[in-house]
Amino acid sequence: MTSSAMTNVDTLIDPPGHIRAMRRAAETAADAAAPLVDLYRPYVDGLQNLPRDGRFLLVGNHSQAGVEGFLIPYMVRREIGHLVRPLTDRGFGKMPFPVADLMAAFGATVGAPESARELMRHNQPILVFPGGGREIAKFKGEQNTLRWEGRAGFARLSVENDYPIVPAALIGGDDVYTSLTRRDGLWGRLSQGLAERLGGKPDMAMPLLRGIGPTLIPRPQRMYLRFAPPIDTTKPAGIDEQDWVATIRDETKKTLERTLDELLAIRAEDPYRELNPLAWHRATQPA
Repeated sequence: MTSSAMTNVDTLIDPPGHIRAMRRAAETAADAAAPLVDLYRPYVDGLQNLPRDGRFLLVGNHSQAGVEGFLIPYMVRREIGHLVRPLTDRGFGKMPFPVADLMAAFGATVGAPESARELMRHNQPILVFPGGGREIAKFKGEQNTLRWEGRAGFARLSVENDYPIVPAALIGGDDVYTSLTRRDGLWGRLSQGLAERLGGKPDMAMPLLRGIGPTLIPRPQRMYLRFAPPIDTTKPAGIDEQDWVATIRDETKKTLERTLDELLAIRAEDPYRELNPLAWHRATQPA
């Protein structure tokens, strides 16, 4: 039996009692984890760019580690006190109890236009990854890049609702594993064919990976997160809406790519980039 906790628009703002109780428990656990997060010392910059009223759309990049799904909402709530609402793949809404309810407790909802519009109507901070699942599995040479494949739904909804966009770039998650194969190589083609047969999505192919040595144990990596200044999506008079949507999409993508490059440069000079305990006190910090 599946749960409607992530799919029912009517319960997005006012969830059932058990979801509210799970949410309070999750927030208590997150608050208790603050000393551990501080000890780990992720590099976090641009918190001053977060609108204090919580009315904004975070647009981020997926990584192989998946840590962005935790770190971005955690830092936003810690800074401005608002629960971030991640938009997830429709498949997560079909997961059995209690998985879907647990994800709903953390604020997640299925990424449908009607859900996003309802959240925007209530001025909720929303998190979206336009690359979706295809951006998680990185083949050789694809690390720290965006794979949006022309997606512009987030820009269209932002323009329709005059919702500011805050690009949120994360570096480090793609370096916990090394990709051994290229997408256009033999394994890449075989993997794409298998993915298409099993799920109809060849862009969800999996590369061959290794972590520490020849194992799949992830390599320790510091995470670098930066929130860029908000992008105003209000359409100027006299401009076609579709053209403006494309402009907002392109500006968001360029800003995110530029911010990723900036973080790569910062990481290259950071002695703590691989979480070497001896370099903890010399870890690069935001200016």
